[in-house]
Amino acid sequence: MGIGVAILLIAAGLILAFAVKAAFTIGIILLVVGVLGLIVAMTIFGPRRGARDGAVVEERRVLR
Repeated sequence: MGIGVAILLIAAGLILAFAVKAAFTIGIILLVVGVLGLIVAMTIFGPRRGARDGAVVEERRVLR
């Protein structure tokens, strides 16, 4: 599940929970699943957006 799907589930859950009185429980379930999906997506895909793992890159110059 990506960030976009998680946000979509959160939005659908909020609409169902607070706008449609008959679907309150389903809306809350979608809201919780969306929030959990967003947290998981941020923790898994967040570190991949750069070299933040502490890797040291050594550059050597060759003089002739």
